Amino acid sequence: MTQSSATPLPPPEERRRLRKAGSLTQAQAAARLGVSKATVRAWESGRTTPHGRNAEAYAQLLASLADGPEESAESAESAESAGRASADSSADSSAGSSPRPEPALEPLTPAQAFDALYAFCAPALVRQAYLLTGRRELARESVERAFQLAWQRWPEVAVDRDPAGWVRAAAYEHALSPWHRFRPSFRHPEPPPADERDRALLSALLTLPPPHRRTLLLYDGVGLDLPETAAETEASTPATANRLMHARQAVASCLPDLGDPAELRRQLRDLASTERLRAARPTAVRRGGERRARFWTRAAIAFTVTLIGATALTLRTAPTQYEPPVPPGETVRGVPPKAAPGPLSYEQLELREKLRQVMVSGPERLVPEAR
Repeated sequence: MTQSSATPLPPPEERRRLRKAGSLTQAQAAARLGVSKATVRAWESGRTTPHGRNAEAYAQLLASLADGPEESAESAESAESAGRASADSSADSSAGSSPRPEPALEPLTPAQAFDALYAFCAPALVRQAYLLTGRRELARESVERAFQLAWQRWPEVAVDRDPAGWVRAAAYEHALSPWHRFRPSFRHPEPPPADERDRALLSALLTLPPPHRRTLLLYDGVGLDLPETAAETEASTPATANRLMHARQAVASCLPDLGDPAELRRQLRDLASTERLRAARPTAVRRGGERRARFWTRAAIAFTVTLIGATALTLRTAPTQYEPPVPPGETVRGVPPKAAPGPLSYEQLELREKLRQVMVSGPERLVPEAR
């Protein structure tokens, strides 16, 4: 991206360093330039670049801070006047007092706005996700899933104060999910970086706990300040400062020459830039998100229909009245067992044999006689 001013602007990290060296806060610098504090924050993080009179005023202010305290007052006054002139010109044009006709800008469609955000943020996010996980495919997948989620919630993301930060937080959450360890692809490690120093730095990063690793990357890699890092990691500012301190100490214990934060930032930038990590096209990401949303919608509808059918079948086949179950049999105590005939005596056996012989020998019958 080219600058429209004659004086080139330093890199975003140098802009922030010069402002702090001049003992200026972001609010004070914004007041001198006639812009908002969020605009200065975006310039220092590299998310946006000033143009026109804002770029000239910002370049003059940074030049005054770089020259020293002798010339800072005059340059600051010129930068402040340029900032006021830029604000006044924008106010006049908005009020209609300027006779110059402004070219009409066509509003962007949601797809065009999404593609612009993806083209601006996706390449850097893939490199950051690689530093978080050490896996190239997981880094690409995390960024694609984050942008697919952003496309599904685009009305919410489009009006967010920091859409890039919204997508970055979603990509970091997916990249650091503990469920990835159960995937079959995690059984096979990916090849490490070719350079030995990059391998050592990546190994030191991966030994850090995920909250410490994320804090270190946001502060030293992305360039956020401490309150912004604490807000994005959902932690308090003291806890974020402790995480950052412990993360730096752990990295310095593995690589003593990275004890300087400036050197650590440079090594992180070099490690992320050496890996050739390319993101997918924005149209493919949007279509993939739409297909994924349709799949889960159809799955939810199918599950709901199945649940309704099972409920209807249960109501159809269920009994209409209560039928108590038959209790199991129980032994009744106190009743004597049924008596059986005992063995016959000798006289009874003789009588039975005699009766059998008499009845078989002829048609005679025993008739009792009266006495």
